[in-house]
Amino acid sequence: MRLLIHHKYYLLVGLIAELLILLIAYWQSSDFGGLFQLAARYSGRLSLVYFLMPWWAYLQSDREHSTELLLQPLRVFAILHVIHFVFLALNVYLNAIALIPVKLIGGSVGYLMIVCWPFMGSWLAQHNWGFNLYFLYVGIVMMVTYVSRIKGDFEGSVPSPIHYFAFGVLGISMLLFMRALGKQWSQKKP
Repeated sequence: MRLLIHHKYYLLVGLIAELLILLIAYWQSSDFGGLFQLAARYSGRLSLVYFLMPWWAYLQSDREHSTELLLQPLRVFAILHVIHFVFLALNVYLNAIALIPVKLIGGSVGYLMIVCWPFMGSWLAQHNWGFNLYFLYVGIVMMVTYVSRIKGDFEGSVPSPIHYFAFGVLGISMLLFMRALGKQWSQKKP
């Protein structure tokens, strides 16, 4: 995992994937609203993969010296998730999708963490608990997103097996993460 997320082409592969997503969405849709709806959907799935890989690498690390391990792949995830946000914003605008304030606030905090956190390297190096907070909050936001998709609460999207699969992978990752945090905290007790 470590070799994959630190490969020099990690960002390039993600950017090419985003471009392919846009082209596939273009070929599958008849208007710009449909294009950005599909692009946002597929780009979100790519973002999930680019979020899970550093999270799993973090779970496999000693978590005391994780700054160097995580900053580059989380920056790549941030860049790809900004692209996803652009697709999502265009989808909302072009398809006149109503926004729900509570979900908007939670998602906005998640986006701010995704975009800002990886660029706070020196602060994170001194406060390793920051990675724990990052993965916990962003993981919960992603899980809630897939719960909404499973329940059919996303306009223009019907529940599909990929939503259940993504939720299951996120759920298992969260359980493993909570287990690792429990071990970490129990070792610090006298």
